[in-house]
Amino acid sequence: MPENSQQEQPRRRQARGERRIAQLLEAAASVFCTTGYTAASTNAIARQAGVSPGTLYQFFPNKEAIAIELGDRLMHEMRETYGEALAPVDPATPLEEAVGAAVDRFIAFNCDHPVFFALMHGPDIPGRIAEEHDALHATLVSRIEDLLSSLLPDAPPAEVTRTAHVCLGMYKAGLELVLAHEGAERDAYTQEIKNVLIRYLEPLVGDRLGTRQDTGAATTRTA
Repeated sequence: MPENSQQEQPRRRQARGERRIAQLLEAAASVFCTTGYTAASTNAIARQAGVSPGTLYQFFPNKEAIAIELGDRLMHEMRETYGEALAPVDPATPLEEAVGAAVDRFIAFNCDHPVFFALMHGPDIPGRIAEEHDALHATLVSRIEDLLSSLLPDAPPAEVTRTAHVCLGMYKAGLELVLAHEGAERDAYTQEIKNVLIRYLEPLVGDRLGTRQDTGAATTRTA
């Protein structure tokens, strides 16, 4: 057999294996969203993927291994998302624009991957996922602190930390409402999250960012 053909076979097998893993993870995401982690079973995941349980066990020994692999991939993507969403803000950027851009990125990620919320905020997630989520949360708070520090240069560190926790807490509280709705109602709840964050941050930030622009959006304040 030619050497090139011998090299191609392992690559083809590896590519098929990666496609099968992706298929199983997609099926697991659907099952976890529908039933929750505890009620999910490997049989249900295999059925959703259209494969036999034996095929599933070739790649994952149990549902915890599936959840951990899925969680690892999602958290890697989430880190990329907040790296973009929490980039330094140009001082000429209006506050509502800066807040809106960050919220939109996070909402888009969670709407594209609803299983992330189901896995990370469920009461019964595997221990390793819980530990990694705690680390992700701490890093996210730290990134928000860095962003706020440039906007609140005179604020004591404890105040910046507290403000970062409040911002993240308000976002997470609203996220559950966003994911529970679709279409225009989802958009409306997303706008409400932005409104709350803007009205919380506006008195703290003052005129350090660009002035509010009246675009006729729901962020316009009433007297």
